[in-house]
Amino acid sequence: MKRVVKIGGRAQGDSRLPAALAAALAAAATPPTGGFLCVVHGGGDEVTNLQQRLGLHSAFIGGRRVTSVEDLEIVRMVLSGASNKRIVAQLISQGVNAVGISGEDASLFTARITDPAMGRVGGHVTVNAALIQHLVQGGFVPVISPLARDAEDRAGAGLNVNGDDAAAALAAALAADELVLVADVPGVLEAGAVIPTIDESMAQRLISSGVAAGGMAAKLDAALTALRGGTKVVRISGLDGISDSSAGTRIVLSSPQA
Repeated sequence: MKRVVKIGGRAQGDSRLPAALAAALAAAATPPTGGFLCVVHGGGDEVTNLQQRLGLHSAFIGGRRVTSVEDLEIVRMVLSGASNKRIVAQLISQGVNAVGISGEDASLFTARITDPAMGRVGGHVTVNAALIQHLVQGGFVPVISPLARDAEDRAGAGLNVNGDDAAAALAAALAADELVLVADVPGVLEAGAVIPTIDESMAQRLISSGVAAGGMAAKLDAALTALRGGTKVVRISGLDGISDSSAGTRIVLSSPQA
């Protein structure tokens, strides 16, 4: 099974994470599937904390971080530095042959600015899938920070990419069997309960009504993008969803009754 797992910043602090990812890798690679696991991670809380220590402020639009030129350097330091290497170290301690890379490396992710109000934030993400294929064929587990090279800047300036958007683009490019967007809640909630399945029209209703707001709205948008790109299954779940295929909220394009 080919799987992409996106880990939010808060989930990274859970002591169960390394073992859960190691077990998911073992399951994905078990014959006859011969699959692989790719990890994309965020780290928004750490970015915000460092901004505050430096006397800067965070701003978000639609659950995505507004990123100035100065902010981009902080994002690089936190995501491609501290967060990435911490996850890699945790996985190696579990016997996983993990390698940490940035989306800027070898132009893994290329994007363009789609909303100037967001600053140095990239959309319309394209993926150098060959790099990932080389790594997984060599027996490595890629752990990827969501930055990208700017497709419209000849000097190749960097762009911040929402982690869910990066994971969705990667899953589509790899024709992944499953994308799991790990959140700090057990799934998409309505009145405190997990919604088992959400189709495209329901997703739009939840976003427009404010039931799914901020980061969850961004996750729903990313889930639909991955499905439209050819990813077979997308779930939004808590940490247990990495190993439990029934956990969380399953996103589908058409009504489950259709």
